[in-house]
Amino acid sequence: MTFVLTTPLYYVNDKPHLGSTYTTLACDAIARYRRLVGEQVIFVTGVDEHGQKIQRTAESQSKSPQDHCNIVTKQYRELWDYCDISNDKFVRTTSSIHNLVVNQFFNRVEASEDIYIGHQKGWYCVGCEEFKEAANSESTPTCDTHLKPLEWRDEENLFFRLSKYQTAIEKLVDKDDFIFPINRRNEVRNFVNNGLRDFSISRINVSWGISVPRYNGHTFYVWFDALLGYISSLYSSDNDIDLADINKKGWPASLHIVGKDILRFHAVYWPAMLMSAGLDVPRQIFAHGFLTREGNKMGKSTGNVIDPKRLISNYGIDQVRWYLLRDFQFGQDGDFQQRRFVDLINNDLANSIGNLLNRSSSMSRKWFSNSTPEVQAIPESVLSVKSIDVINKCKINMNLLHFSTVAESILSLSKEANTYLNGKAPWKLIKDSKNQDEVRIVIYNVLETTRIIGILLMPILPNLSSKILSQLSIKSSQCNWKDHLTWGLLKQGELLPESQPVISKIELTD
Repeated sequence: MTFVLTTPLYYVNDKPHLGSTYTTLACDAIARYRRLVGEQVIFVTGVDEHGQKIQRTAESQSKSPQDHCNIVTKQYRELWDYCDISNDKFVRTTSSIHNLVVNQFFNRVEASEDIYIGHQKGWYCVGCEEFKEAANSESTPTCDTHLKPLEWRDEENLFFRLSKYQTAIEKLVDKDDFIFPINRRNEVRNFVNNGLRDFSISRINVSWGISVPRYNGHTFYVWFDALLGYISSLYSSDNDIDLADINKKGWPASLHIVGKDILRFHAVYWPAMLMSAGLDVPRQIFAHGFLTREGNKMGKSTGNVIDPKRLISNYGIDQVRWYLLRDFQFGQDGDFQQRRFVDLINNDLANSIGNLLNRSSSMSRKWFSNSTPEVQAIPESVLSVKSIDVINKCKINMNLLHFSTVAESILSLSKEANTYLNGKAPWKLIKDSKNQDEVRIVIYNVLETTRIIGILLMPILPNLSSKILSQLSIKSSQCNWKDHLTWGLLKQGELLPESQPVISKIELTD
């Protein structure tokens, strides 16, 4: 079975930010892990390019909506390339393939008699692209998210019969394996239990969108359109689109990763739409938290937005990946703290992991003819026991998306190896020729531990992992979690390259 993994389709109203980078890096770690354990993976990301918000943004910049989308979409593509994101698909909702999928999907939903003409009246947030509950007031209410006045709408819309799927959605969200984390699952349950109401799937007077067939003046509501990007991503040309065979393309999605603010659309509206069209619902949805900076919400008005490309340029992609995946519990909110970022990189990566490899490989080269030591037998040691334990923990926690626990487990193995090396003090033992065999075992044990650390780091820090393994004369492209996470596989008598630092300390910059 193919593992289909998706990021949200990012809204191109503005350039990519640290939040979207965080989501994409997390998905990249999942995709890499799934490939390492031998699964076929389709990793989907892309952009949502329709809606009134984009239309207005383009107008304010004296651009056409398509030109605006092209510019921002290029920034996303370039950033993901810069981050070495391993996505297999990049979908744009302005593509001809997507347009055809939306039309075909709508026809199936309409054939299920789940579409009707109605009248929508209420307060609307262009930023959220949705109607809001607002108390009756003489003054204009404000959106809690965007802190901007809502707009009053009174217009004809097409509606989807969401209420028809009340019981089916209740059963779905009650499943223990559909929505994670558990606190988000409970939020969705509460929303559904309050009763599902039909929602509008079209807008009038919004030209920047996909036209609804047979309904003049109507364009598809951006959420009805955008969610279908997950399906349109699986087709490669206009000629092979047939939703009846979507399962042959890899559908349903194995895992949608989304921000907590758009969970309701993915966990309620989206499954109901799929049920209406006679298609399978996604297997699992995971909602992560938001990022703040030094305890404050990031925003242009406060001037504290972090440019992800600049951050990576200043410090390095592995450094950013480590901090975001190691320090924040995936699923909860996280606070970016510059000082802690620098300290963790220096202490965890440079001092603990990098220095361990550098010391042990240098000693091996010096004492054993520039090679890994040859040993008669490899007795059980504290490092072999610890390594096996950490390997098992990492496999379990990668499946649970507990990236921080995986990172901490790898770090604990590195610390154990440093303690072992300092305790054995091979630089003292080597002075007596009678200790040669013991020194060989000590150095082998530490180098073998660094090999395992290098492989365990592959989904989280692919570049650093490759450098670590290269220092042990191992090609990362030939390693996986299925066959190579076994103690004792380090080749004996293997020539080692001259030791070089695999990661440097960083300094705090503006």
